[in-house]
Amino acid sequence: MKNAPPVTVDSAHPWIERIVPGWFVPYSRIARFDRPIGWWLLLLPCWWGSALAAAASGSAPPLSHLVLFLIGAIVMRAAGCAFNDIVDRDIDARVERTRLRPLPSGQISPTRAAIFMVVLSLIGLLVLVQFNLFTIALAMASLATVAIYPFMKRVTYWPQLFLGIAFNWGAMVGWSAQTGSLSLPPLLLYLGGIAWTLGYDTIYGHQDRPDDELIGVKSTSRRFGMTTRPWLWGFYATAFAFIAAACLAAGLHPVAHAGLALAGAHAAWLILRVDVNSSPSCLAAFRANRETGLLVFAALLAAGLLGDG
Repeated sequence: MKNAPPVTVDSAHPWIERIVPGWFVPYSRIARFDRPIGWWLLLLPCWWGSALAAAASGSAPPLSHLVLFLIGAIVMRAAGCAFNDIVDRDIDARVERTRLRPLPSGQISPTRAAIFMVVLSLIGLLVLVQFNLFTIALAMASLATVAIYPFMKRVTYWPQLFLGIAFNWGAMVGWSAQTGSLSLPPLLLYLGGIAWTLGYDTIYGHQDRPDDELIGVKSTSRRFGMTTRPWLWGFYATAFAFIAAACLAAGLHPVAHAGLALAGAHAAWLILRVDVNSSPSCLAAFRANRETGLLVFAALLAAGLLGDG
C-alpha cells in the first residue's frame, strides 16, 4: 500500500510487526497482539473457574475447554482493546504513552477499527457456541460490563472496579461450562478476581498518573497516589480471602490452600518491590501478575488431581 500512512512504533514487543503484512500492523497494534499480558489476565479467571469446577468433583478440567478459553480470551481481549481505543481515541491522543496508537495517530479510521472489532467478536462467538446454552447466555451478559467500562474513567475514580467486573466474568463462565449452572464457589471466585484486578490495574495506572492528572482522567491510581501500597495489601488480601473461601465452599483438597499460600507470597513480593513512581517498575509488577494467576490455577489443578478432599 504505497499511500498508507507511516507506521510509528508504540509496541512493547515489535516482533509482531516483522511477521505480519504491513497493512495489518495497525490492526495488530490495536489488538495488542504483541502484548500478551492482557489476554493472560482475561484468560486466567476462565481457567480458574474451570479448574475449580473440576476439582470439586476430583478431576482435571477438560483440555478442550482450556483451549477454547485460550482462543476466546485472545480474540475477545483484542475486540475489547479495539472498542476501548475507539472510545478513548481523543484521550489517548493527549497521553504520552498512548498518543502513537493507530487511532489517535491516524493510521486507521474509527470505522475500520469498528469493522475489525466486529470480525474479532464473531470469532469469539464461534468459540462461545461450543458450550452449553446457560454458559452462552451467561457470557453474552458480560457484554454490558464490557460496554460501560471505557466510560467509567470519566465519571469515577474507580474505573478499575468496572474493569474487574468485566475481566473476571470468566470465573463464572469456566464453572458453568462444566456444570451448566452457578453456585456459591464460582461467585466467591469471581469476587476474588475483582479484588485482584483492583490491585494489578491500580499498579498499571500509575504509569499514566501524571498525564491523567493533567487531562482529568480518573483512576484508583490518582485517588490513592502515594498511599497506594496499603490499598494494594488490602486488595490482594481480599482477593486471596475470597479465592480461599471458594475452595472451601467447593470442598477442595487441602493442597489448594497450600498453593494459594505460594501465590499469595508471590503477590506480596510484588507489592513490596513495586515503585509507583517508576513506570518500568509498575509495568514489570503488572506483568508479573500472570505468574500470580498461574500459581492460583496450579493450586486448583493440583486439588483436582489429588481428589475431592
